[in-house]
Amino acid sequence: MMTTGSTEIVDTPHHSDDAPRRSLAARIGRIAFLVVAAIVVVAVAAAFFVTWTIQRSFPQTEGEIPLDGLQAEVTVQRDALGVPTITADSTDDLFYAQGFVHAQDRFFEMDFRRHVTAGRVAEMFGESQAGTDAFLRTLGWRTVAEAEVAAMDDVTLGYYEAYSDGVNAYLQSRSGAELSLEYAVIGMQNPDYTPEPWEPADSVAWLKAMAWDLRTNIEDETERALLAAQLADGSDAATTRQTLDELYPGYPFDENPVIVPEISSVPAVGTDVEPAAFSADDDGAEMQHAVTTIDWREASDVIEAASLLVGDVGEGIGSNSWVVSGDLTDSGKPLLANDPHLGASLPSVWYQVQLRCSEVTAECPFDVGGFSFSGLPGIVIGHNSQVAWGFTNLTTDVTDLYVERIEGDQYWRDGALVPLETSTETIKVAGGDDIELTIRSTVHGPIISGLTDDFTAIAETPEPGLAAGGAGLTPPGGDGSEYALSLRWTALDPGTSATAIFALSTAQDFDDFRRAASLFDVPAQNLIYADVEGNIGYQAPGRLPVRGAGDGWLPQPGWDSAYDWTGFIPFEELPVSYNPGSGYIVTANNAIVTEDYDYFLTKDWDYGYRAARIVDLIERRAAAAPLTAQDMRDIQMDSEMWIGKRLTTALDGVEVDGAGVEDAVDLLRSWNAQNTASSAAAAYANVLWSNLVQNMFAERDEPLPIGGQGRLFTVVSALLDDPSNRLWANPQLGVTSRDEMLAFSAEEAYDELSALQGTNVDAWKWGDLHAITLTSDTLGSSGIAPIEALFNRGPYAVGGGASIVNATGWDLGTSYATTTVPSMRMVVDLADFDDSTWIHLTGASGHAFHEHYTDQTADWATGTQRPWASSTKAVDAAARQTLVLTPAG
Repeated sequence: MMTTGSTEIVDTPHHSDDAPRRSLAARIGRIAFLVVAAIVVVAVAAAFFVTWTIQRSFPQTEGEIPLDGLQAEVTVQRDALGVPTITADSTDDLFYAQGFVHAQDRFFEMDFRRHVTAGRVAEMFGESQAGTDAFLRTLGWRTVAEAEVAAMDDVTLGYYEAYSDGVNAYLQSRSGAELSLEYAVIGMQNPDYTPEPWEPADSVAWLKAMAWDLRTNIEDETERALLAAQLADGSDAATTRQTLDELYPGYPFDENPVIVPEISSVPAVGTDVEPAAFSADDDGAEMQHAVTTIDWREASDVIEAASLLVGDVGEGIGSNSWVVSGDLTDSGKPLLANDPHLGASLPSVWYQVQLRCSEVTAECPFDVGGFSFSGLPGIVIGHNSQVAWGFTNLTTDVTDLYVERIEGDQYWRDGALVPLETSTETIKVAGGDDIELTIRSTVHGPIISGLTDDFTAIAETPEPGLAAGGAGLTPPGGDGSEYALSLRWTALDPGTSATAIFALSTAQDFDDFRRAASLFDVPAQNLIYADVEGNIGYQAPGRLPVRGAGDGWLPQPGWDSAYDWTGFIPFEELPVSYNPGSGYIVTANNAIVTEDYDYFLTKDWDYGYRAARIVDLIERRAAAAPLTAQDMRDIQMDSEMWIGKRLTTALDGVEVDGAGVEDAVDLLRSWNAQNTASSAAAAYANVLWSNLVQNMFAERDEPLPIGGQGRLFTVVSALLDDPSNRLWANPQLGVTSRDEMLAFSAEEAYDELSALQGTNVDAWKWGDLHAITLTSDTLGSSGIAPIEALFNRGPYAVGGGASIVNATGWDLGTSYATTTVPSMRMVVDLADFDDSTWIHLTGASGHAFHEHYTDQTADWATGTQRPWASSTKAVDAAARQTLVLTPAG
């Protein structure tokens, strides 16, 4: 019956031959439709679920929130970047609110950091992190932080407790994925995880992590010790030391242009004498309250000097900062610039915030803004209404490795056996069994061999390093003795940096600034200063060791107390500068003082390339016209590659094989040596540099260490002037001379770059090769692509490079991708704080997909800085959202 529908048509005998096919097709069609529909429904549901899961962690930034523990209303005004200005009537409410706001935007970052500093990462991420926890527990950051909290004065402790209360108020209002998307992901693997209440020691411990990040030369010391063991097979101690000196040259005081000190004087901290009343010509009897200080002037021929960031902590770890006096500026007031260089992270290590007392009084003295660390109350770098300050890493040697002689549970010390200190820790593991860890320590510090391969290798063969270091001592003990390696580090002693932060924020003049600096012991930093009265200054703070027989360049014998530290340099004898005649102070991790300074500081300075370039640019621009804030921002983005100029000159007259290689080398001849993102020549210069260094040092039967690029600038530059040096020959590559090595490397560089970006040399771009991908410190490297896509961002094309003012570091021999960065940039205008500018790597928010997650990155990559509203009028005008925190009830 034809009218009964398709079913009846299918069953009609006339269509029996096609029935099975049509029936199957219809079924498939219906199934496909249902499957597609189901997929769409699931996809839509999943999208709604993911969106809901993501967005429910976004904080409330408008309206009112009642909170237990507040004494009065607190206002939180956020600008277009989500940067908050917090205004409160009391310090308790001010820091309570800062803790609440930090937790709103960055709590997962804070929670993860405190697990790192406490050696408890395995509690979040499982057994894979137990080894890291063992190392961090051995260092004992959390234990030291707890000791520092116990020693705090009541006022400072009150700041940390109020901050903790604010964090905990936020935790009481949310849980799980409501806090951050990361907790939803962690919950799939570790459903029982719940964040603990925040404590003051959680905050203080992060300063230990920063000290480790800026620990300077421990990697170089380790590298030299391992190389000494490698060289020992065919060399005596003197030859080994000669090779080490060649590969790790000292700071070029007598060759490269540097900034050198002149002696001047300032009053001792706490005296009522004006610093300007003192000069180097004053009679010594009239300066009984003054101290030796450093005044800065330009050395001859500073244009060619260069600077590297210290050690192999990570290529690019260091900083630039400088201050110029009003004598050189268009406003007649100082300008201060700072850009700390740290490992790239998402979110950025920095959090911009302004902290204000409604009325500034002795009881509530804060009117300060700048860069903070989420998890830490106060402002680390910034300005208040009177003064501005910035940091760079001091790069002095504050870590030493000691070879210990162990027998059972004792160790040798000045001819006698003394007991090891031991303690036991329990590492809890998510989804696994607890792990018991025994920590052993000597008088120098914890024993770290057995925790990492390099430290263990030094302990297994310590004699060559000891001999190259000049120890040459017969170790005590017999067949039952064994070697171990211990660590002496200033950060493992309780200090006062956690208090110094607030003293800096309330400083009103240079004496206050120096008093704050005297408290800032770890990590040791160069501190620069400017004030609204027109003064500029510099202070080297820190707990800097005075050594006995050794200098810390190589591991030292722990069994001989002659090699111990004997104390610390008194603060009043540390370098300081105030209103130098040059009109500027530049710090870029380069040498602070000349070799005739009374105390040994280090042999592992940055080599001065960044510092010299900054000085050159300041002087050139100041000679042409008064300096402006835009000049400071332009200098921060300078990308001149000093070693690139040297390679370009060295390639003159060197014959290369192939038209493409010739075209590539020709790029260098018209290049301005700027590593801009769009530059083809910069791309080739950096790939050439990488291949040259690897061919000279790494691609050998017995590879030599590569390490930091700034050091290699100095090593290779010297070798370019010494064509007969043995290091130019590499039998493994069939290369016998300098020119052959240069040609071979130029040809390899062309092959590598053309494979990456094509054979049209004019189309090469350094920025694409050197791009940065922002990677979450935790789930961003999980190995699960969909999860990584949730949290990671990029790539972003960037310019700059290693040992360049625009210091975007990369790992030579591994990848050209940016790994270390100017983590923030700021320029403070002391003529009008509202004309200051700032930027940092990512954004205010740590919440993936939030509008402020990476909204500063594009500007950061191009060197654009955003206005920094400071005055009440400017903050009100810039405000886009206002949240009022009110006392509950």
